[in-house]
Amino acid sequence: MARARIYKPAKTAMQSGRAKTKKWVLDFEPGSARRVEPLMGWTSSGDMDSQVTLRFDTKEEAIAYAKKHGIECQVFEPKTQRRSIKAYADNFKYGRQDLWTH
Repeated sequence: MARARIYKPAKTAMQSGRAKTKKWVLDFEPGSARRVEPLMGWTSSGDMDSQVTLRFDTKEEAIAYAKKHGIECQVFEPKTQRRSIKAYADNFKYGRQDLWTH
């Protein structure tokens, strides 16, 4: 039986925007261990489901798809992002509490 995980991807360290983080993703967990091909050193696996990634607009759509196709799934809720609004002028404010670094 196929096992899958449903999650909302986090933004990568290389991007400043929120691109590709709005949709829910259904990924299949690896069904077999990967092995190294001895001649070229490539990594391969006989599990074809690990190559499939499905994207959904809502979490409910992803769960409904998994139930319809008999896929056991685990849902991971996204962590809320803490935003601290700062002004550049605060770096030069009179009476600043933090240490000046240079």
